[in-house]
Amino acid sequence: MPGMDTTAGRDETSRLVALGRDREAARLHARATSAHRQGETLDSIQQLDVILPVLVDLARNVTPAQLDDPSPCAEFTVRDVFDHMIGGGGFFAAQFRGEGPPDAPPEGTDLTGADPVGTFVGAMESLAAAAKQPGALDRTVVAPFGEVPGDFAVRYLAFDGAVHAWDIATATGQSVDLPDAVVVDVLAFARQAIGPEMRVPGAFGPEVRAPAGASTLQQLVAFTGRTA
Repeated sequence: MPGMDTTAGRDETSRLVALGRDREAARLHARATSAHRQGETLDSIQQLDVILPVLVDLARNVTPAQLDDPSPCAEFTVRDVFDHMIGGGGFFAAQFRGEGPPDAPPEGTDLTGADPVGTFVGAMESLAAAAKQPGALDRTVVAPFGEVPGDFAVRYLAFDGAVHAWDIATATGQSVDLPDAVVVDVLAFARQAIGPEMRVPGAFGPEVRAPAGASTLQQLVAFTGRTA
């Protein structure tokens, strides 16, 4: 999942990823909160519009010395989380563009390269743009857990992104600026989509009890087996 292109004409998500925590990102946060108060469910692209800029902000604040620190994602360092998201972002982006699933890189390949942060940011930009390609949400997408509609894949990526945002933030001493309204929708999706068969090593652990007074984000990560 090169630096970000800020030229005019990029779609909304790409511009927000390029600009990070700007005023438009704040408006998206406000829109998400307003929708939640009215009982609306955010669509999958709206979720990515909020989550991808948060991931990019977190990644840009990771220092080279922190890349090999452990993360809450079992057996993953921060670099491993980057690698996972770069690979996953490219895998899904190719399918959203109608190119089909790409071949897996040779085992042991480090996808982060010489510039892990820049590579990560570039992958998030490509994923954001691909998800908004005409017909992307209607495609049948090959996922590690089977073939799914494109819209389901985007919701899964939003879920994955929110959890890994927490992983990166926790590992590097940062905070996660995700509106509760977005996390509520992501958690509702996760509870429907993540079945017992997906709770295996390398995917998700058994759900753990969230601490008393836990935030919605803490409840989400506890659902994935992380100790919040």
